[in-house]
Amino acid sequence: MCAALSLRAPWVGRVLQRHAAAAPAFVRANLEGPQTNKLLTLVIINDGARVLLGRKKRGFGEGYYNGFGGKVEAGETVWQAAERELLEEACITAEDMKEAGVLVFTFDDNPQPWEVHVFSATKYRGEPTETDEMAPVWFNHAEVPFDKMWADDVHWYPAFLQHKYFRGVFGFRETTKLTWHVLEEGEE
Repeated sequence: MCAALSLRAPWVGRVLQRHAAAAPAFVRANLEGPQTNKLLTLVIINDGARVLLGRKKRGFGEGYYNGFGGKVEAGETVWQAAERELLEEACITAEDMKEAGVLVFTFDDNPQPWEVHVFSATKYRGEPTETDEMAPVWFNHAEVPFDKMWADDVHWYPAFLQHKYFRGVFGFRETTKLTWHVLEEGEE
């Protein structure tokens, strides 16, 4: 499923071809450039009625609610990184983790695209516990705090909550201002 580090997700090129005319110049430049994608993970526990998110306490995204995750380290698979990050940030281990989607982020102030593999799980071992990086909080599906999350989340969470596989490309200006996106649902 998710093997090792990827240089560029092949579907991104197809998305860019279909939507190139509408994509901002920085999105096209970043996705067509020579740099490889920074590979990251995101795990969200979804028990069917609620999602477990974490309030970021420090670093990039401080103050925002998000799933649990981070960068894939050398020698790790995407899957291994997702498991490690969930344990480090929430002190739990997913029992039925599966890939829910892939998101690619481009920034006008950073030429390296981010490729984020999003995972879902309904069962876990352990007790969600606050760490120095994240404070876990449960939210009912109807009360997900999109106003305290990254601007892209409101676009792909509906597919996530409906258990539909999704892929998206998002363009941000000045790190946090979403200016363009494409989201597709369908096969892995």
